[in-house]
Amino acid sequence: MKDGEKGKSGLPGLKKLLGKYKYVLIVIVAGVVLLTLPKMGEGYPAEASTAREATAEGFDLKALEQSMEDALSQIDGAGDVTVVLTLRGSTRRVLAEDSRSSANEDTTETVVVSKGSSTQDGLLVQEIYPQFRGALVVCSGGGNPSVRLEILASVSALTGLGSDCISICTGH
Repeated sequence: MKDGEKGKSGLPGLKKLLGKYKYVLIVIVAGVVLLTLPKMGEGYPAEASTAREATAEGFDLKALEQSMEDALSQIDGAGDVTVVLTLRGSTRRVLAEDSRSSANEDTTETVVVSKGSSTQDGLLVQEIYPQFRGALVVCSGGGNPSVRLEILASVSALTGLGSDCISICTGH
């Protein structure tokens, strides 16, 4: 009989203990739920990395030159076209930062996004592409003034460069 009485007396003790620490238990349960959320929504980090890869691939100098060559060669009388672009600077990534100020010091920390248990990456806010410095266009129709004018206007429109930064030469 004493064993049965111990079980009954332990139950009110447990209720008393739960009543005393119920807020602590709620915080612990909420923490466990929040820790498992990234695992539940694993599609999100994959989508974020895909978007970041697309923007990282968004500026490919060789692909841009090839695209311009293809477009400029469609100009009547241009013939075969080769485009060389020069850049000022390089691609910069601006990451989110968390700043805190206190009486003694100011701190700035980069905001990081966890992509799993062992991988972290900064939260990308903006990606700044380099500016064009100049353009060289070599084409067989470069000697014709009307072709030169059309190429000059096209390269200027595509790059934002002024006519003084675009050189058009005749090729063979």
